[in-house]
Amino acid sequence: MMGITHATSGAAAWIAVTSTMPVLGLGAYPLDPVGVLAGTAVAAGAALLPDADHHSATIAHSVPVLGRLTARTIGTLSGGHRQGAHSAIAVVVVMVLAWALTLVTVPYEGFGTIAIGAGIGTAVLTCFGLKARDFVRTWAAAWVAGAAVGAGIVVFAPEQVAWFPLAVTIGFVVHLLGDFLTTGGVPGVLWPQVLRPPERWRETPVVNRMWLASGHVSLPLLGDTGSFRETMLGAALGLYCFANFGYECLRMMGVEVLAGR
Repeated sequence: MMGITHATSGAAAWIAVTSTMPVLGLGAYPLDPVGVLAGTAVAAGAALLPDADHHSATIAHSVPVLGRLTARTIGTLSGGHRQGAHSAIAVVVVMVLAWALTLVTVPYEGFGTIAIGAGIGTAVLTCFGLKARDFVRTWAAAWVAGAAVGAGIVVFAPEQVAWFPLAVTIGFVVHLLGDFLTTGGVPGVLWPQVLRPPERWRETPVVNRMWLASGHVSLPLLGDTGSFRETMLGAALGLYCFANFGYECLRMMGVEVLAGR
């Protein structure tokens, strides 16, 4: 998947889980509008994290020099693009790190304890999500907007940080699901153990599209990365996010357009 589709799908997944908008929202983990909207930005950014193993990914351009160096390091440590950073192990690592960030706090007179770790994480991921969706034109503007969201959450709504690990995990997992739906697939759940198909299966129709010679697994409903089908899915998810975003903004202003659950 392209970065913009990953970001959109991460945002859409978060909205689906947390929004209580009738019909369009599942409300499985219902949150107030602040949590839904801020978490949308975080999940969108988290949905870009697995591609930090690629030198041309959105994250690689986030900071001059350091961004590319980070991407190159992650790619090397994970075994290359769509290897370790796209594995079940990576999901667990990211989930634990996101939870650990919520434990990084500092006492501040007048505000109590500030969850600075979750605030920084929110700022960084919001920055990635906004830039991937081209809501801002420059990385400088993305960093300023991300910092504003992160600071606003930890200072004015500190209770919101409880959802941070969940938003990160959902965004990350949705990225892997998206890649699973393309022809490139993702590593099997046993990575770093790679199970490659027997030679006779590599020429078997359908099977050879779902269990690749590399050992990756795939359900290529979207075809190649950047395909027309992917573009259409991204457009549909974008409309879904837009509708829910408007609904949550109205809720925040105290306007009940539709009766919630």
